[in-house]
Amino acid sequence: MIVIDASALTAFIMMVKEYQYITNYIKECISVDHIVKEVGNSIWKAHIRGYISNNDAIKRFEILIKLIKNVIQLINEIDLIEEAMKIAMENKITIYDSLYIALAFKKKFHY
Repeated sequence: MIVIDASALTAFIMMVKEYQYITNYIKECISVDHIVKEVGNSIWKAHIRGYISNNDAIKRFEILIKLIKNVIQLINEIDLIEEAMKIAMENKITIYDSLYIALAFKKKFHY
């Protein structure tokens, strides 16, 4: 199992260059629950900027929700926030990014 972050899931949902490489990781992945908001916001932003149509945005959001409900296991970020803050402070990175690292540490995933 692999921890997937919002940028990778967004690339998959938005079908950016070489998105198909992410497909193998989507099959068995885990993430923090705020990923839904982050990827949803990316879809919204693409629509607002005129990159995708309203219908396309809705379809991509529906795909996101299906993945979340059926494939991607979500962990509540509140269970990771204290460790994430320590990681953020020690490494001068955002709490958003630190949450994914804290999740990987908690699940003892290695890369």
